[in-house]
This record gives sequence, C-alpha cells and structure tokens, in this order.
Amino acid sequence: MTAPAPAPLVFVYNADGGVLNGLKDLWVKTVRPEEYDCQLCAVTYGLTGMKREWRDYVRGLGRDVRFLHRDELRDQYGVEGVPLPAAFEVGPGGALCEWIPASEMRAAASLADLMRLVKARLDQGKAEAFRLAPVP
Repeated sequence: MTAPAPAPLVFVYNADGGVLNGLKDLWVKTVRPEEYDCQLCAVTYGLTGMKREWRDYVRGLGRDVRFLHRDELRDQYGVEGVPLPAAFEVGPGGALCEWIPASEMRAAASLADLMRLVKARLDQGKAEAFRLAPVP
C-alpha cells in the first residue's frame, strides 16, 4: 500500500491579481518599499519575476504548491477577510487549514528566513486544526 500524497500547499499574497495590480505593486515595492504590504512577495520576487532560488526551493518540496492572490483566494475557496500573506494546507474535502499564519509570514525579513520557516513547518508535520470556513 502506498502512502497518500502530501496535502497541497497554497501561498496567498496580500495583493490582488491582474496586470494593473501587479504594476502598481511593483511601483510601490520599488519606490516606497516601507509601504509595501506583502512580505511574501517582497522576499520571493525581484524586478524580473519570482526569484530562482525560491522557485527551485518550492519545486523541491515534494508537494503540490500553488500561489494565489487574495482575490483568487476568495474566488477559488470562498475565503476572504483573513490576515495575509499566509500559507495554507488543503485539507480533506478541499478545506483550507492555516499552515503559516500572516504574523509569521510578515516576520520573514528575507528569503532565507521564509525558507527556514517553511522547512520548520514541514518538519513539524500537520497543519493546525484551524479551518477556514468559506464566507457565505
């Protein structure tokens, strides 16, 4: 009997998707980085896109990893109003379980900090039992 596949992970940016939003975020991140409100994007993206070190790290996790913007979280999972950026594990039936809360994600001052945080969470095992209920 084979072991079940590890649950997928969903990293959610504290930003909305789309080209115009992306350009606005890039401008704020470049010109006024102290005002930028998405630490996940700040440490994983450079001017030309996702940092290769992060992309390679995520590919090596042995799990399905998805990246969503907050509007996509709402559209795909019916969840909104949760503190972001954050990471979630997809539980049974597609329910999201908090995996890395926003408070910890915001504390990651560098890509190395974020990768250590992800590794620590993987070493810890299962996600917290906190499930996010879709917004009615």
